[in-house]
Amino acid sequence: MQISIVIPLLNEQESLNELHDWIVRVMQSNHFLYEIIFIDDGSTDGSWETITHLSEKNGHVRGIRFLKNYGKSQALHAGFKAAQGNVVITMDADLQDNPEEIPELYQLIVQGGNQVVSGWKKKRYDSVITKNIPSKLFNWAARRTSGVKLHDFNCGLKAFDHNVVKTIEVSGEMHRYIPVLAKNAGFTKITEKVVQHQARKYGTTKFGVERFINGFLDLITIWFVSKFGRQPMHLFGAMGVLMFIVGFGFSLYLGIDKLFLNPTGRLITQRPQFYIALTAMIIGTQMFLAGFIGEIMVRSRKNDTRYTISNKINL
Repeated sequence: MQISIVIPLLNEQESLNELHDWIVRVMQSNHFLYEIIFIDDGSTDGSWETITHLSEKNGHVRGIRFLKNYGKSQALHAGFKAAQGNVVITMDADLQDNPEEIPELYQLIVQGGNQVVSGWKKKRYDSVITKNIPSKLFNWAARRTSGVKLHDFNCGLKAFDHNVVKTIEVSGEMHRYIPVLAKNAGFTKITEKVVQHQARKYGTTKFGVERFINGFLDLITIWFVSKFGRQPMHLFGAMGVLMFIVGFGFSLYLGIDKLFLNPTGRLITQRPQFYIALTAMIIGTQMFLAGFIGEIMVRSRKNDTRYTISNKINL
């Protein structure tokens, strides 16, 4: 199997037949050995029925259906687990990604020696206010925070070496940051390719402005996880020790002052420094314990299943 094409979707029935036929033409013209994996992320239209029909018509088509909408990240994770191709290509089901880009993406992995190739929608056919400008700000922040120099983190058209998708775990809403997850896992050969972006032909977008808010929150999360995910004690332990030392220092000062310098003065409990010391030592102890518990969780963590699959086709 040369190529696995993973396509997550939600209520995209109108575009599926056209997308399937377009992909098949590209695959056949380039004589690729391929599979198409559609992941129905809880669609409420006839998307699953269309996928079922396509799988009956074309043995290269496989399908996964979720009982409800779990999100694009979980859909991609399921597709990655099922993919068998040497190169795994992701794309959206709304016909805004051009299947004609697939051969070059494949060559950039196989012959170019890259492990991740991310699409760059340099010319977009989206709203300037709701998508283009927020997307530019989001991508700038992602580049500065992650250190991965890509222009378009949110492009659905990407290509991966098989080992990448079998190593990383995409959860939450981390689908935007798969290149960052790959880098954190040790896959450093990451590049990008300018791809053709097309206006949506059917239906409406499933993502609103809130995706950029969620994206920035996820960016903070992935920065934290990449820095301290394997060693939480390095953050929480250090901050806890620092807070405890500050509190202990105030306590020591109060004790010396009361015993030797001003024994007839105010009671220790009447001085604001006492409450600063008490609060700092309590918070420091709690943060240290949080880091310690985090270390235990990291070492004993087991893989968990974040979605439920109701149907599979040819899996």
